[in-house]
Amino acid sequence: MKATVTQENLNKALSVVSRVASSRTSLPILSNILFKTEKNRLLLAATNLEIANTQVIGAKITNEGSLTVPARLITEFVANLPKGNIDLTITGTKLTITAGSYTSTINGMLADEFPALPKVESEQIITLSSALLKTAIAQTVITASHDDTRPVLTGVLCHTYEGSLYFAATDGYRLAERRLLESKDEIKALIPASTMNEVARVIPDDCDEVQVIFDGAQVLFRMDDIEVTSRLIEGNFPDYRQLIPKQTEIHAVVDKSDLLRITKIAGLFARESGGSITLHTSPQTKTISIHSVASQLGENTSEATAEVDSEGSVTLNSRYLTEALNCFSEQTVNFGFSGKLAPCVISSTDDKTSDYQHIVMPLRS
Repeated sequence: MKATVTQENLNKALSVVSRVASSRTSLPILSNILFKTEKNRLLLAATNLEIANTQVIGAKITNEGSLTVPARLITEFVANLPKGNIDLTITGTKLTITAGSYTSTINGMLADEFPALPKVESEQIITLSSALLKTAIAQTVITASHDDTRPVLTGVLCHTYEGSLYFAATDGYRLAERRLLESKDEIKALIPASTMNEVARVIPDDCDEVQVIFDGAQVLFRMDDIEVTSRLIEGNFPDYRQLIPKQTEIHAVVDKSDLLRITKIAGLFARESGGSITLHTSPQTKTISIHSVASQLGENTSEATAEVDSEGSVTLNSRYLTEALNCFSEQTVNFGFSGKLAPCVISSTDDKTSDYQHIVMPLRS
């Protein structure tokens, strides 16, 4: 193979695909990136057998060919080259890279040994704006579990319900649901949280739309010249809607930044108690107060002004509440609960952005 590409395009493509290549694997080929010519373009691909990333870039192809080379070395090497044209030449299992006065040869492995790139048959296709997809991923993936003993909780459920498409995730202690758009199709797919994070990472800034394609066992995210393909998680996601209260007895409207600030302060004193903080609402003083105790260090009580309709208390994990509040971009949020044992519901006060809700289960105080 002989091809010429620009350093800028090759560097961007390598940064997209390289992170999927695994350095901790019993198959050395999975630590490599595939270089393969396709007409007048160069295909780069990497896979860990769960996720596959591919990107094609424009190239001047003199001779067709393919090879796999170590992902970390080639990525770091190209990143340090000056901007301009790079000549790539494959001879046997060696890739020679020439850029101005720089010439290096990297030992690779035959492309025949590289796993076949997955193909997704387009049974169902949805198109999302890239900005919406990024936001929805950030708002839901945070509540997915990291415990591999319950695989179904390590993913984000993409499904339709009553004519709308939703993302939902839960780790058993908290839950997030985001409505994306209206959909006539019946979709139900459990996408690994790691895949969702990878998709959010590689969406180009100049990409307006993302195609999401399902075939029952796999999902493909297509973003211009970038594709991320992943296996779906098998199993039944819990009926999470049973965990969402239809209404709450105690309701408060509070400035998000104020509540976030006092939650973080309370969290400093809650480290000894596993992050346990107690919220108290008072309609008399029109406040939400948070109390936390550190037996060796002291205790803290902070409060924020709020519109409160009833008095009550609930004990929560400070980190869960902090992360939930960070998922909202609005200035004010609704905070509702129904006593010490019922789930807390955090949602937007703006009807235009009310497509998201975050549920936090209380701690037994």
